[in-house]
Amino acid sequence: MGAVLENCLFVAEFLEKGMSARFFLLSGLLLLLAGCSGPPWYEYRYVPGRTAVLQRDGRAVAPPAAPPKVHAAIEAGNRIAGLPYLRGGGHGVAEARGYDCSGSASYILRSAGLLRGSMPSSAFRSYGEPGEGEWITLHARKDHVFLVIAGLRFDTGWTRAPEGPQWTTGPRPLDDSVARHPRGL
Repeated sequence: MGAVLENCLFVAEFLEKGMSARFFLLSGLLLLLAGCSGPPWYEYRYVPGRTAVLQRDGRAVAPPAAPPKVHAAIEAGNRIAGLPYLRGGGHGVAEARGYDCSGSASYILRSAGLLRGSMPSSAFRSYGEPGEGEWITLHARKDHVFLVIAGLRFDTGWTRAPEGPQWTTGPRPLDDSVARHPRGL
C-alpha cells in the first residue's frame, strides 16, 4: 500500500508542475496495472517422496509412502485418463465411456472411498474440509472442479491436449475456486 501512495504523490507532484492530463491518465492506468495481481495458479512442484510422477504414457505413479486412499485415487484417475469429455459423464456408479469435470472428481473420490454417489461442480465448494489438503485438494467453483492428488493435477481442461480427464503437470489459474480436501488427507 505504501508503494501505491508513493506513486500517487509522485503523480500529484507532476500535476502541480503543470504536466498534461494525458500524463495523468497514463500514470493512473500504470498505477492501476501495478496494483493488480492476477489470480493464483496451480503449479506442479516435484517433492521427492511426496509428489506423484506423470509417466510418458499419461499415467500417474503415486509416491510409495502415500496413504492407501491416495493410491486408490491415483489408480482410479489412471483408469479414466484419456477418455473423452462427455457432459454429464461419470455421474453414475459404473464406469462411463466419457467424463465431465465433476463426474471425474466424483468417480475418483468414490473409487477411493471418499464420496458416496456423485456431485456437481458447485457442490464440491462445500465438500470435505476447507483449504488445501496434505495429499488431495479439490479446486471447485460453480462451473468447474479439478483435483490435485499428491501434487499432480487431474483435470478435464487446461491440459495441452483434447478435452477430457487426464493427468497434467501444466499450470492452471485458480480464479474463483475454493480449495477443499477430504478429512485427514
